Amino acid sequence: MSVEQKLSSLGFQLPEASQPVGSYVNAVRSGNLLHISGGLPILGEEKYLGKVPSECDLSTAQKAAQVALLTRLAVIKAEIGSLDNVKQIISLSGFVNADADFTAHPQVINGASDLLVEIFGDAGKHSRAAVGCSSLPLGVSVEISLIIEIKE
Repeated sequence: MSVEQKLSSLGFQLPEASQPVGSYVNAVRSGNLLHISGGLPILGEEKYLGKVPSECDLSTAQKAAQVALLTRLAVIKAEIGSLDNVKQIISLSGFVNADADFTAHPQVINGASDLLVEIFGDAGKHSRAAVGCSSLPLGVSVEISLIIEIKE
């Protein structure tokens, strides 16, 4: 089963890769590593906004992490042609727009991490940072960036 078929069987659909909205590129390749810029949980009218947990509860923030991840997977596909060309997810950095006393950042980012393992199996296991922030672009709840290894 292809990675996209696996995604579909889990009830997810890959969006089109969005274009950068600032002075950066979506991805930079160095050898077999692909560094993916941060992505937001916005798919058309579907937007996940607000501080966690006062404006966006934990389960909604986990969904936001999944949506942000899907936007990053779309970038990967656009860059390397197929998600089946991913050899290993190396690292995930997750940022949570958190209330000052919120400390469950890892649980929020588990939304993305768990989905990567579900999709890619052992190749989806990765190192990670889960960080709380006082704000994120456009007021979103979560931002996700990745480093992946590409098959030769």
